[in-house]
Amino acid sequence: MSTIQKNLDFNQDQSEQFADRLVNMLNEAALSMMISIGHRTGLFDNLDDLPPSTSSQIAKAAKIDERYAREWLGAMVTGRIVNYDSITQTYHLPAEHARWITRQHSPENIAVSHQWTSVLGYVETNVIDKFHNGGGVEYGCFHRFHEVMAAESAQTVVAALTKHILPLSPGLRDQLQAGIQALDIGCGSGKAICKLAELFPNSHFTGYDICEDAIAAARAEASQLNLTNVTFETRDNTQINEVDHYDLLTAFDVIHDQKSPSIVLEQVYQAIKPGGTFLMQDIRASSFVEKNLDHPLGSFLYTISTMHCMTVSLAQDGAGLGAVWGEELALKMLNDTGFAGVQVETLDHDPINNYYIMNK
Repeated sequence: MSTIQKNLDFNQDQSEQFADRLVNMLNEAALSMMISIGHRTGLFDNLDDLPPSTSSQIAKAAKIDERYAREWLGAMVTGRIVNYDSITQTYHLPAEHARWITRQHSPENIAVSHQWTSVLGYVETNVIDKFHNGGGVEYGCFHRFHEVMAAESAQTVVAALTKHILPLSPGLRDQLQAGIQALDIGCGSGKAICKLAELFPNSHFTGYDICEDAIAAARAEASQLNLTNVTFETRDNTQINEVDHYDLLTAFDVIHDQKSPSIVLEQVYQAIKPGGTFLMQDIRASSFVEKNLDHPLGSFLYTISTMHCMTVSLAQDGAGLGAVWGEELALKMLNDTGFAGVQVETLDHDPINNYYIMNK
């Protein structure tokens, strides 16, 4: 196409609208980092407890430096998150906003998820290197990953276990109460499995994760709760190597990260007893990008996949499925493994996950 034709086709309004969008993105991205800081420092929680207060009063309550508090509050005011009275020079967090960014409102605390902005930004240069040279970024390069993942899990999985997730498999709760053998692969810091072990003392729970730091955190959690019916072990999920052993096997947000997901699913199938249950939670999306155009978190999912899920798999010379491997591919892989009659369930309060329930 000639330069003249290009100029004739140029839509000035569309171009300027896109420029405005880019400027808005700068503000929103910056606010995301400030929201993470507000969560981690406890500033949001303190603001929620305080009447309209000065920056000095807020800093004192949060036990932080006033100068940093004042600059952070500037971002919150211009970002329309915190209200400011210029006459009294006081700041106030509206209850309507506090509902979504304070710990007391967990599991509705969306500020937890804004921590990913800095967690993923920490490895940006590493990931860019892989754009040029291929391969992936190893788990060990990520700062605070398991800490933030545990906080996410506490809200999306742990908080919903008894009321929402377990009822998706009829009779499962009764089996757990009677006493069964259960395994959670990719257990991370063990929040979900410790919750189950606490609720169902007659059952025994085992957790496997490849990361030694995560297993150490899981063991500490179990010890703090005085749990005697849970065991954690550092193990590669491609080498479960157990046959007809578990009545229940769970995988919460795990399979798409794996080096060899098909091998992991084969190991899962082998490890479950005949008639046993496999409960897999994974990202709710399509395997086809055109079907994700209206996904409420589509861009976020592809970003977190690029910056973590896909790259950690590629770092092991793995399949690199990524977070948006999608329901279509997930069902195909489960069927190819031998699982039949897979149920795909969703929860009204959880826009980001599918729950796949199946029996061997």
